[in-house]
Amino acid sequence: MASGILWSTVALRWHCGGIAVALQWHYGGTAVALQWHYGGTAVALRIPFKIGQPKKQIVSKTVERDFEREYDKLQKLEDQTKKLHKDMKKSTEADTAMSKAAVKISADLLSNPLCEQDQAFLESMTALDTAMRRMDAFNQEKVNQIQKTVIDPLKKYSGVFPSLNMAVKRREQALQDYKRLQSKVEKYEEKEKTGPIMVKLHQAREELRPVRDDFEAKNKQLLEEMPKFYHSRIDYFQPSFEALIRAQVVYFTEMHKIFSELTEQIDQAGLTDEQRERENEAKLSELRALSIVADD
Repeated sequence: MASGILWSTVALRWHCGGIAVALQWHYGGTAVALQWHYGGTAVALRIPFKIGQPKKQIVSKTVERDFEREYDKLQKLEDQTKKLHKDMKKSTEADTAMSKAAVKISADLLSNPLCEQDQAFLESMTALDTAMRRMDAFNQEKVNQIQKTVIDPLKKYSGVFPSLNMAVKRREQALQDYKRLQSKVEKYEEKEKTGPIMVKLHQAREELRPVRDDFEAKNKQLLEEMPKFYHSRIDYFQPSFEALIRAQVVYFTEMHKIFSELTEQIDQAGLTDEQRERENEAKLSELRALSIVADD
């Protein structure tokens, strides 16, 4: 059983057809736990139940509905922020991996033995390798910029939600305390107004007052500040998204320059893509005609 709860136990045992049957139930103030044994098999069931609820409505349905609506919006915002942070990290990691792979490919081509035999091929591969290294450098600048202006702010923004969720939990705990003490007050109000009962009623009301004030203060603060927090997301994220766009524009502008220059260095003037494809097919046909690759 749960620690910190004083449990009372009642047990019944009987025999049915030579088989021992045992039933136990435990009352701990917040739940009833049943255990029974039939033919050596033990079965346990714990049934929670609510502490007596006050007759007086503590929070109006409208206020509770408004609270739930605002908190639901913030929970969705938290999930979306975490997802965006995760996706942005994946995107920059993929960009980095792509540019590093391109640099490795160009380096491998440059070290190809063919470069030692064909000067034109060597010049083309040298131009490609230079272009890939420039691309990698600009890509790293872009990734660093996105890290500082988008990913880090997203992480910091996500770090605010645990405090918000804790404030909501404290408000819920204050509400439960409020209901418990209000129910206690109502219980004494319904009893016969004897001297001892009036003393207990006074004590219960005195105990209720600071708890009620605490809940109302927490509830009021959250209802006022949750909408402000939600609407502040636009002012917070707009600079980040503008920086993301600028970083992408700068990167792809530089990529256009780099690959335009590369095309001028290695392109054969006057040849279309279709002509290059036909040339490649012709050369491949020549290779296939060699006896060492002929089909058996």
